[in-house]
Amino acid sequence: MKRQRTSRPRDLAIGSAVVSCALLLAACGSNGSEEPSGGSPTSASPATTGAADVKCGKAATLSASGSTAQEFAMKFWIKNYMRACPGTRITYDGNGSGAGQTDFLQGRTAFAGSDSALSAARITQSKTACSNSGRAVHLPMLGGPIALAYNLPGVRRLVLDAPTLAKIFDARITKWNDPAIAKLNSGSKLPSTPIQAAHRSDSSGTTDNFTAYLSAAAPSAWPYGHDKEWKAKGGRSAKGSSGLVEQVKKTEGAIGYVELSYALARAIPTASVATGAPAPVDASVLTASKAIADAEIAGDDDLVLELDYATKAPGAYPIDMVTYEIVCDKGNKPSTWSATQAFLTYVAGTKGQEDLSFQGYATLPATIVNKVRSKIDSLS
Repeated sequence: MKRQRTSRPRDLAIGSAVVSCALLLAACGSNGSEEPSGGSPTSASPATTGAADVKCGKAATLSASGSTAQEFAMKFWIKNYMRACPGTRITYDGNGSGAGQTDFLQGRTAFAGSDSALSAARITQSKTACSNSGRAVHLPMLGGPIALAYNLPGVRRLVLDAPTLAKIFDARITKWNDPAIAKLNSGSKLPSTPIQAAHRSDSSGTTDNFTAYLSAAAPSAWPYGHDKEWKAKGGRSAKGSSGLVEQVKKTEGAIGYVELSYALARAIPTASVATGAPAPVDASVLTASKAIADAEIAGDDDLVLELDYATKAPGAYPIDMVTYEIVCDKGNKPSTWSATQAFLTYVAGTKGQEDLSFQGYATLPATIVNKVRSKIDSLS
């Protein structure tokens, strides 16, 4: 089952640096408000963007907000752009996808970052936010795995599948030595520790994508569908990815869904997922990229992607997300649009996408990135 449709792209622009960062991500942080320990994002990158890599727009001050998943990359992009274009000041508030969408639709920001697409109602609302009969469109900029971080001392490897996860996060499996978990982990000694499932308390694209996976891969076990707001009963809650990963870090028996960078930066183990493929799949940049390579573009006038959350392809990690920058197709604010368009052009350009390798994100297929570049050129 797919949610959110490209022509079966196979050409992944993945460099060896992605592997290096997957192994050393604790050193690939950010100067953002949810920075994982380990230093600034530039500490792992051997190169920085210079003026030759950026064509500056008209100087302006602009703000954006939204997805915490992309915050590390966004802070890095902004730093590089402002170094090359010192007349422009850009700020990004990682306040969650839902809040970012609201900020943009209410005219408070130049663009929004979101891990889930606008609803039909919000697309209609965007026609008020965009002048000249414009409406909001989605520009996919990066992807990545949603990891299942857990705190279970003595358990170095943990395998879970979609039906079991659905029951864990719906408080129907409550002990780590439950037969359903034990069956997936033959040969492992699992404790009777109570399970403390943690979910996001804020409106979150990570939640939307995680519940989309549960809904697609285990529809009979997950009755809630998918949503940015958490719907299931029980469990603990925390605000933002940083809050959730800290909840897992400090709570024995805990499990939570977070972007892989947060789990690795805090040295928290992550579960492998049994998908029906010959072997369970670990969360990594490469396994996420393999799954995202099969994404399809949902429509002709926008670039919202459908992901195959129920994939059984060998080596494809199924719990992934794509983060979008949301802007108007026309009718963007004249005072900031030149700088916004130039910034997004850099982000989607060769150098901007190359920089992702050092941030722990899954590179999007080249066919999709090319469509994003063309779309940016057509906006006004």
